[in-house]
Amino acid sequence: MKWNLTFLSLLFFGFVITTLPQTVTAASLYIDPATSVVNRGDSITLAVRLDTDEENGECVNTVDGTIKYSENIEAVDTSIGDSIFRLWIEAPTINPADRTITFAGGIPNGYCGRVAGDPRLTNVLFEIVLQSPGFSVGSGGTTATIDFAPESSALLNDGFGTKAELVTYPAKIELDPRPGTSLQNPWREEVLTDSVPPEEFVISLQLKGEVNADKHYITFSTNDKQTGIDHYEVIEEPLTQFGSFQWGRADAPWVIVNEPENIRYVLNDQSLNSIIRVKAIDKAGNEYVATLIPDDSLRTVSGDQLLIIVAGVGVVILFAVIGLVVWSRIRNRRKTIDVASTKNDEQA
Repeated sequence: MKWNLTFLSLLFFGFVITTLPQTVTAASLYIDPATSVVNRGDSITLAVRLDTDEENGECVNTVDGTIKYSENIEAVDTSIGDSIFRLWIEAPTINPADRTITFAGGIPNGYCGRVAGDPRLTNVLFEIVLQSPGFSVGSGGTTATIDFAPESSALLNDGFGTKAELVTYPAKIELDPRPGTSLQNPWREEVLTDSVPPEEFVISLQLKGEVNADKHYITFSTNDKQTGIDHYEVIEEPLTQFGSFQWGRADAPWVIVNEPENIRYVLNDQSLNSIIRVKAIDKAGNEYVATLIPDDSLRTVSGDQLLIIVAGVGVVILFAVIGLVVWSRIRNRRKTIDVASTKNDEQA
């Protein structure tokens, strides 16, 4: 994951030049709440938060982290709906086999502390939904632990990619073996009440030959402040279908993009003779569809289209030749008839 962090930091540093002092100060990653109690079968949502040393003007623009959780608790979902990060190289990803959650993201110009005038803690990177086993507490005892791996790191927004001194704090969940009076799943309730679609966004077309691209591709990204983006879907429609709402059919050939990150999608139709649509879908199933129609001046003839054109011209030529042959034969026949008729008249 370290290459993700390096790439993201270079991206930021290419746009940001600051005059902050180059002293190494302490940032902290922590899980909120630090302690909690969960009954058997219940779920809980924890927030992963970032703090900076505001007194010394510390700003962090990139975090690359790994969270480990014990065997007696299950991570079932994540959400970036309230995240302060706007760019993700790797959105929070649950890896059940090794019981980790990995992530790498950042914010242009850096996060420097609580936003002035906002009474809330505006430092959420993402949220984790954890569930206690439904039939037993598990083999790991009655206390579940969630902690950051030592390789987790953060970079300062100082224009040099200075590695911040990072302090991490774990969280503990006491697992009550008894079921509660009712099943508690606040995340499910949040999903059920989310009726707001993702925020509007635009599709950016990157042309072949620009920024060393060997093919045309699109980029797109949006946010969902309620439950967060679940995934994107892309469809390319022939321009002849414009206005036919073919993309709205239940069996329309949307291509699913699972990662809710900043997406780079290489187009199948490199001739740019298609309508490009991108659908953003949040965790509750709400959708927003963005549309891009490439400019006429960018369109070229694809290999398939060229074959169709050549085939069409060939058919026209073939029919023309057949028509000429038929017309020639008819004309010759008429001449023969006229000659015979003339001879008969002379003999008479």
